Amino acid sequence: MATKFSKETYLYWYELMQLIRQFELMAEEKYKMEGKIRGFFHAYIGQEAIAAGCMTATKPDDPFITAYRDHGLALAKGVAANACMAELYGKATGAAKGKGGSMHFFGVDVKFFGGHGIVGAQIGTGAGLAFAEKYKGTDNVCLTFFGDGAARQGMLHETFNLAMLWKLPVVFICENNNYAMGTSVERTSNVVDIYKLADAYEMPADSIDGMSAEAVHDGVARAVKRARQGDGPTLLEIKTYRYKGHSISDPQKYRTKEEVDEYKQKDPIQMVLATILSRKYATQEEIDAINKRVDETVSASVKFAEESPWPDDSEVLKDIYMDKSYPFIVD
Repeated sequence: MATKFSKETYLYWYELMQLIRQFELMAEEKYKMEGKIRGFFHAYIGQEAIAAGCMTATKPDDPFITAYRDHGLALAKGVAANACMAELYGKATGAAKGKGGSMHFFGVDVKFFGGHGIVGAQIGTGAGLAFAEKYKGTDNVCLTFFGDGAARQGMLHETFNLAMLWKLPVVFICENNNYAMGTSVERTSNVVDIYKLADAYEMPADSIDGMSAEAVHDGVARAVKRARQGDGPTLLEIKTYRYKGHSISDPQKYRTKEEVDEYKQKDPIQMVLATILSRKYATQEEIDAINKRVDETVSASVKFAEESPWPDDSEVLKDIYMDKSYPFIVD
């Protein structure tokens, strides 16, 4: 069967999604079994197709901003695995100098602007990033990610209004994994189809299968094209599922094992792998080589984190207040 996606795209998707999953599985082990990672930990496992599809539908200079379930998107955008693992360990070499932990990954050099712990706060910040791109006259588009729980925040409605009014180059992406912590969408809103929230602002919107990298790519590509043309924002509700709990400590009593297993039957990584093998884009030996490369990257990130130094006490108050000598120059 013919496909518009190339062999290279499928292999890229597979390796990226494997990196995200194996990184998080390793980090979970270091957290639960060895106690080397502490604090909050929100896994992206099951949602990898979103990161993969968004990457192939955007440019490197397009900024991304997301909530606290940020490991997958950070790795996808290009924040090094070493820096990500070191941040989980709280080390000085981490993506946020060991000060942010799991919820606050950052990578300005690769246009990844967090990792935000306050539910829904990044929605307004994402529109601000889009405003900056428009002000500077670029054609960059900001992808602003949030969960179904954040869709209940007032920030969303204020931001949608201004984004449409000013035709900002932003794509709002609701990663709807069915549960806000342990509360289902059906129990929190009369509007269970989140993409319909855009109707009040006459914003284009769509619902997308988040377990398919192909579907994510297509939906995001359409929205990004619209934004680059100056036609303003789009809301995409990408329906996905997290295999793990809300966080590592979540007992998951609000859903059944059968429900989780049902979603695992359409695992995004296995779906991409099946396509690769059926179309002979790679042999099993080549797939094994990719898996080995991913494993080596993850193992190296653990070694890097464990050998990295702790932040110095002198760092405690740094990066909190802006240096008063900072030049506020608008050119």
